[in-house]
Amino acid sequence: MHRQTLKDEHFRVIGYIDTASDGKQTGKDARFHTVGYYDPRTNVTKDAHFHRVGYGNQLASLIACR
Repeated sequence: MHRQTLKDEHFRVIGYIDTASDGKQTGKDARFHTVGYYDPRTNVTKDAHFHRVGYGNQLASLIACR
């Protein structure tokens, strides 16, 4: 599993995106609470309650909104 750290303009950690070996990604906030999921096979981003947010990878947007 690969982890990408997202930081704001002041270099504070705002979240993480974990990528599994199959390409699926999980977005987490700075406290490691899951905010959403992205499946590249279906090209759909879902929130933490598995409701579709939109098409394409929008995990960074979900993390930044928190």
